[in-house]
Amino acid sequence: MSKVGKLSGLKPERVFYYFEELTRIPRCSNEEKMVSDYLKGVGLNLGLEVIQDEVFNIVIKKPGTRGYENKPTVVLQGHMDMVCEKADDVDFDFSKDSINIAVEGDYIVAEETTLGADNGIAVAMCLAILESKDIAHPPLEVLVTTNEETGLTGAAELDPKHISGRTLINIDSEEEGTILVSCAGGERNIITIPLKWEGLEEGKASFILRISGLLGGHSGMEIDKGRGNSIKILGRVLNKINEELDFELASVDGGSKSNAIPRLALAKIATNKNDIEKLKKIVDNISNEIKLELATSDKDVSITLEKIDSLESAFTKEITNNIITALMLIPSGIQSMSQDIIGLIESSNNLGVLKTYEDKVTIECAMRSSVGSLKSNIAIQLKLIAQAINAHWLSTSAYPAWEYKKDSYIREVFKKSYKELYNKELEVAAIHAGLECGLFKEKFGEIDMVSFGPNMKGVHAPGESLSISSTERTFELLKKVLENI
Repeated sequence: MSKVGKLSGLKPERVFYYFEELTRIPRCSNEEKMVSDYLKGVGLNLGLEVIQDEVFNIVIKKPGTRGYENKPTVVLQGHMDMVCEKADDVDFDFSKDSINIAVEGDYIVAEETTLGADNGIAVAMCLAILESKDIAHPPLEVLVTTNEETGLTGAAELDPKHISGRTLINIDSEEEGTILVSCAGGERNIITIPLKWEGLEEGKASFILRISGLLGGHSGMEIDKGRGNSIKILGRVLNKINEELDFELASVDGGSKSNAIPRLALAKIATNKNDIEKLKKIVDNISNEIKLELATSDKDVSITLEKIDSLESAFTKEITNNIITALMLIPSGIQSMSQDIIGLIESSNNLGVLKTYEDKVTIECAMRSSVGSLKSNIAIQLKLIAQAINAHWLSTSAYPAWEYKKDSYIREVFKKSYKELYNKELEVAAIHAGLECGLFKEKFGEIDMVSFGPNMKGVHAPGESLSISSTERTFELLKKVLENI
């Protein structure tokens, strides 16, 4: 029997039942064992073949329904992890707390945290199909991967012997009425600045410089919105202070995920007591400039100084200058637009995480590009910046682009099915965000893929929401595709 929950009565009923179940299970990236075990249990309880590998990827296999037993196997794919972000003033522990969901009109919303619709709704749809006895479909392999959001390592470490299907439907897109047939490749770059500390004179006035109130968002899907990057703003404010008065810097921190546009950034600074008013004036002036610049995209941006107890030590002046130089010079945002596909972002870099440790400061970026040479060029820029400030540079978590396939059977089935259901043409598009499809192409060789999904808003940021009616229509499309195959 279904549990009575906040989503009870919504249609498709079993999709939303499983989606609500997932909101109760911790599943941040790199912390997926609990949700992986849950999926394994569901599959076994349904009497199906289940594979759980060493990195907690799940494969559940279901035979085709009557008349479809001998059709080619289709892979339904999504990822189980989610971006775990919360509002700055909210007491919430993603390792144990259930996500607080609400129904607001046509949307399921998590106002104070991320919702996990990216990509929990894919998992919920797959589970609903696996348990159904009346949805026509060919043999299915449901593949649910781990750690998609911070490195695609689940897909990268998947043993291809577990998957026999060579038609794959990725349910990790966020715009109804569009199927994706190509995506950007990407990688993470990390700059590490070794720290040197020095003691501070007594009597210095110490402050926390805080950048907050930004919307943030997905660094692929929403990089074109012109939203403010809290780390870049922090670098700009620190540079202005550095130009106009003598100050000390003791820490810099911002962002939490390299693939999320950072919403919050902090620095601990100190200055002479007779420079306090000058410091406040500098911050007020640049705050007014930035608020004017972001009046449309981030109207609630806030830049504040908060008095704290006197700091005892700070970075040396050389290190302070190196950090400011890096934050000012690292490119962030759109770097090029496609000349072949109107409106498609070709390459970008997101300065996503800034963190101070006892012996180092790290700066982590997520770059994306549909052109490999442009991705390499951004990496070279970051490497040269690191060399110029005597820092260490590392490239990691690279994944390939998914290139457009000229002849695609599954693409044509989707177009036919959408037309039959809604008497409209299905849009075929490419996306700047990274998808696991590029890795699957590299791993499986000849494989026919599309990506689709229901309407979502604000993914990777608190307030993320999922359209109820769009989910129902998207699920109907998936069922029609499986029937038409």
